[in-house]
Amino acid sequence: MAVSEALEGNQLFPVFLKLNQLHTVLIGGGNVGLEKLTALLNNSQQAQVTVVAEQLLPEVYDLAAGYPRVKLIKKSFTEEDLDDADLVVAATANNILNERIRQAAHQRKLLINVADKPELCDFYLGSIVKKGDLKLAISTNGKSPTVAKRLKQVLNEALPAELDTTLQQLSALRETLTGDFAGKVKALNKATAILVDPKPVKKKNFKWLIWLSIIASIAIAVTALWFNEPGFKLYVQDISPVFYYFLAAGFVFAMIDGAIGMSYGVTSTAFSLSMGISPASASMAVHLSEIMSNGIAGWMHYRMGNVNWKMFKLLIIPGIIGAATGACLISSLEHYAMYTKPLVSVYTLILGSVILSKAFKTGKKKSADKIKRISLLGLGGGFIDAVGGGGWGSIVLSSLIAGGRHPRFSLGTVKLTRFFIAMIGSLIFLTMLNGAPWSAIAGLIIGSALAAPIAARISNRISVKVIMVAVGIIVILVSLKSITSFLMKFI
Repeated sequence: MAVSEALEGNQLFPVFLKLNQLHTVLIGGGNVGLEKLTALLNNSQQAQVTVVAEQLLPEVYDLAAGYPRVKLIKKSFTEEDLDDADLVVAATANNILNERIRQAAHQRKLLINVADKPELCDFYLGSIVKKGDLKLAISTNGKSPTVAKRLKQVLNEALPAELDTTLQQLSALRETLTGDFAGKVKALNKATAILVDPKPVKKKNFKWLIWLSIIASIAIAVTALWFNEPGFKLYVQDISPVFYYFLAAGFVFAMIDGAIGMSYGVTSTAFSLSMGISPASASMAVHLSEIMSNGIAGWMHYRMGNVNWKMFKLLIIPGIIGAATGACLISSLEHYAMYTKPLVSVYTLILGSVILSKAFKTGKKKSADKIKRISLLGLGGGFIDAVGGGGWGSIVLSSLIAGGRHPRFSLGTVKLTRFFIAMIGSLIFLTMLNGAPWSAIAGLIIGSALAAPIAARISNRISVKVIMVAVGIIVILVSLKSITSFLMKFI
């Protein structure tokens, strides 16, 4: 191989420095200096950094105030500033000064990074993807920092936050291993095979449970419709027009839900209340229709590998308990539907406002700590969902994502757990309620079931913001209409 061929391409050797054990001298306190200081401290909160600059931005002072190992020196640079340095970063807009700093660093055998001057750099500060203890460094060999930033954004969204949990578990496993090196490697390889296996063994434990539950839920829905709604039988000519209204509504609401991961319950309930259905019957209609639609959607997400099984276990039992309790409560108040209906409309009004507000926050970077009380979230979400006829997605999914959980895995897990919760809630409603609007229920069931497999496939291809704004406005208007109608009775 020719020497010229060997020198082609990226010649950088990636290393990870222990900045907490090194002394970094940063020259420059302007916007570039602030950017470099932020990058250093984001990767090592215990980094020892001395900033030397004639002028320091107020933001530099504010940032340094939270880090006791950062020292600010307001003065002109002198070569003696590098005497105790291990690394040097030049972040000035003065090319002559940058060259002088570089010469002083090399005289002391120090490595230096010069901002926006790749030809003067001994090392680069690359874009970093961080998931707990996991760090990935991206380098374009100084060709395009913008490309590196875009790749960082893509990897941040693609890699689940749960990877850090996996690292901690593997670290604990590693401490328990005994034997020779080859045996340890074999054990760790076996433990990490799930990360690359397209069909992990763990999924198989749930496959037959999901299928049996889907079949059972379909049987429940069909039996309920067959014995309570004559229009459901194929040979009956007179099908109520209400069936077609709710068929279209169920399809549209399920498509929206598939796109943004929430709002089927609240939109369906708001629509049902506006059509004169009582809160308990509306909640039963929503839950019965969600059995089939969420069963199909949950199965699709399962097949696409979008389910976090640890999160599933934490949500499922508390969610079922909450849903069962809520279903019993709202069913026992069916005779007071005149008073519970406006209360549920207020609830849907609030959820509509929440959805609308979230539409304008979807693009903002979230810095919230990862939510940990998942079981408590499932309990409250299941209860409120059953009482109000919706809210599992709006409450549970949005809280998981806002709390740092990966959106794709959160959506898949919430969809699958929702299937079981809807089935339990439906059984309780069928047991406690004497009658129900079966034409409306049949329309919702069939409409949402038709939309479910399509919605799961296109969940990442639709403008989330536009849909959330439309849904929020519609739910708010429909809820206000129901509340206004109630108040008008007393005027």
